[in-house]
Amino acid sequence: MPFEIIRGDITKIEADAVVNAANTALAQGGGVCGAIFAAACAEKLTRACAKIGGCATGQAVITKGYALPAKYIIHTAGPVWQGGGQNEAALLYDCYKNALELAKQNGCKSVAFPLISSGIYGYPKDQALRIAVTAIGDFLLGQDMAVTLVVFDRAAFALSEKLYHAIKAYIDDHYAGTHYLPRLAKEQTLRLDATVALMREEQETFSDTMTVAADFEACEQESPLIKASMPAPQAVMAQKRSLDDVVARLDETFSQQLLRLIDESGHGDSAIYKRANIDRRVFSKIRSNKDYRPSKNTALAFAVALELSADGTRDLLMKAGFALSRSSKLDVIVEYFINKGNYNIFEINEALFAFDQSLLGA
Repeated sequence: MPFEIIRGDITKIEADAVVNAANTALAQGGGVCGAIFAAACAEKLTRACAKIGGCATGQAVITKGYALPAKYIIHTAGPVWQGGGQNEAALLYDCYKNALELAKQNGCKSVAFPLISSGIYGYPKDQALRIAVTAIGDFLLGQDMAVTLVVFDRAAFALSEKLYHAIKAYIDDHYAGTHYLPRLAKEQTLRLDATVALMREEQETFSDTMTVAADFEACEQESPLIKASMPAPQAVMAQKRSLDDVVARLDETFSQQLLRLIDESGHGDSAIYKRANIDRRVFSKIRSNKDYRPSKNTALAFAVALELSADGTRDLLMKAGFALSRSSKLDVIVEYFINKGNYNIFEINEALFAFDQSLLGA
């Protein structure tokens, strides 16, 4: 996945590079910095950092990964929080931007970040998170790279209080939970639209047949001539649904509709799959296979990237056999952002992570 947020230990992440929340002296410190030094082999890493000599706030330097699973360690010195009036936000943004550019220069395809400056440097976690998501998102809109934001535990992650409560209120108003539907498996729960549509068609067929049958019997009592002019119920059934007719009238597949919508959007393929947080290889499979069946999160990601309305999102989901359901907290959260006109998938994923939901993308 191009960008994901996970809980875990950054020293155990397998990536081309992990990012160290360093101090300007590049000395072994506490928190994430201390853990990375210890796991990488503190002696070797200290010697390598001493040769570099230091790192200015907002800048980035690179060393080997030594004993870490990662090939490289990118060290970036985040700002100390001083109330927000000392250019802290721009410096923190530069930490992510410069670390990513350095990773690109060294041929890295995957990078793992901690939440820089949010520990002993005192940067408010919600603001640190928003800057991280913005900086990484801005980079990924122009580059192909897998980026992971690793938070150690829930306490290390904080959505802005205002946004959290707004989403929570929306969930409380719209989430059906277990009152209306049991908690089914995610891939099964959300195929309701396709099922309901089929049931409606069958009900209409049955109703039409029963109506004709009733009229047929009534006419038998009144006039043999009228009866003779009416089709028999079996004939109506045959006219209403035949296998050849059903097959001949199949609509667009998910892939076909998606590609048509991309063409109509005026944006190129790469712009859309990057906005959708979708790996290029996954998009290639979709483009080359008209019968491709995506996961629900992939379908939702494309709906967001294309900035579809709630109704347009439902239509695209139905092509993949899913529905936008009030019994899914993930769906309700995505619907909240769509109704607000916020189609930034990285911000949506930030909220989904805060509410313990899976992220959008492939």
